[in-house]
Amino acid sequence: MNLGSPIRKLTVAAAALLLVASVSTADAFSLRVPQVALNGASLQAYLNGVGETINVNTDQVDGQVWSTSVSGNSTFTIMLEAAGNAAFNSIGIYNIDDPNAMPALFQVFPGAASPGWFATAHFGAGGSLVVTLFDNNSVIMGQTFYAGVNKSRFGFYLQGPGGTFFSDDTRNGGFAQILTYAGTGINFGTWWECFEDVPYVQSDKDFEDVVLLVESVSATTTDGMTWGRLKKLYR
Repeated sequence: MNLGSPIRKLTVAAAALLLVASVSTADAFSLRVPQVALNGASLQAYLNGVGETINVNTDQVDGQVWSTSVSGNSTFTIMLEAAGNAAFNSIGIYNIDDPNAMPALFQVFPGAASPGWFATAHFGAGGSLVVTLFDNNSVIMGQTFYAGVNKSRFGFYLQGPGGTFFSDDTRNGGFAQILTYAGTGINFGTWWECFEDVPYVQSDKDFEDVVLLVESVSATTTDGMTWGRLKKLYR
């Protein structure tokens, strides 16, 4: 079916009406961040420049919890860093259900990593994880082995001078520090993870301090249907 056909448009419209009917407007269309900053070299401008058709406000997806079922590698790539703390910010994953106030952190990218660097993450049996780090010339920069990783329920984190922040908002005092968008076009099937590296209330809310493109993982949404999720289904 042609994505732009009248039938497809009617399908989206019907789905939207069902969405409105099934839940309250406040619940259905609430955004984790009501307004992402658009001034200057914004996240919106960056995504536009790489050919995405994402609206950074209305296409937010509730990607607080993640999983993978692939037998091979998941891949994480640093696409953009626009933070003064870039050289000190490390990024990785953690177990969502870790009961500790500060969960065990499984680092993927050290502060030395820069745009173009990428990592493969092989989630093995029994909670094992092998992270292989590459620079922007595909030269191996290191390999790290971890144990005790839950590949069915993990999240992303950023740790740096500004603090430690998590994809699970409850660990950030209820504030979103990482926004998620579904890739479109040539990036269909991938996800964008966009970080703020200082506490939300003190931040400029541009969510471009670090931007990752993640592949072969799945967002396990924790909310009801949103416009971002609806548009992903019918793109």
